Amino acid sequence: MEETLVKYKHCGQKIYVFSDRVRVCPICRHTVSFGLLDAPVVVPAPFTNGHRVACAFTIGSALGPAHLGEWSDSELHVGISNSAGLVFSYTLAGVRQDATGWERSVCIQLVPPCRPALEESWDAEIQRFSLRPEWSSERFEEQREFGSCCYGFALSFINHIRSLDNKAGLSRDEFTRRLVSPHMSSVSRYIQVHRAVSQQGFFIHPSEEQQELGIHPP
Repeated sequence: MEETLVKYKHCGQKIYVFSDRVRVCPICRHTVSFGLLDAPVVVPAPFTNGHRVACAFTIGSALGPAHLGEWSDSELHVGISNSAGLVFSYTLAGVRQDATGWERSVCIQLVPPCRPALEESWDAEIQRFSLRPEWSSERFEEQREFGSCCYGFALSFINHIRSLDNKAGLSRDEFTRRLVSPHMSSVSRYIQVHRAVSQQGFFIHPSEEQQELGIHPP
């Protein structure tokens, strides 16, 4: 997924192609030219270097970003980054601290830049929290039985920080619905469009009427 995805309007349609295939419209097959207001725009990839996003909930896949879609059968892994980009995650070996390996991830920043004191507290607390006995390697199978594992570790830490900040904790369903699902939906749409362009050379965004009828152009 290294190609740059761009979109432009032509023949009354929103067309997605890779940046090196803009010259010919896939609908009318004519060479296209653009003014300043209708030039192709880059569609930003939703993946981020997790080691460059401070204090974030980070989602990754060992198989690469193309497997981060909502429909993917591959097991996703989540972690928590500190202010220096070190990612803490709960694994079979206990809590790992990774300085590399999360370069193409989905990152949800949880501490705004305007709160440096909370960021400093975050760093100290993640170190202490990761040493708790419930996150030892010996407890991994027990945690997995209750559906915790890496997600449980990350959300438990977030709720720990929220309690220190005098905020109520979030349930797994609430956290997923409010923060994770919107990001993953955007990621899934990007992957679907990128995959379609890879396979057929272009993707035409369906009109509102077509979307209502469930019709998707080839």
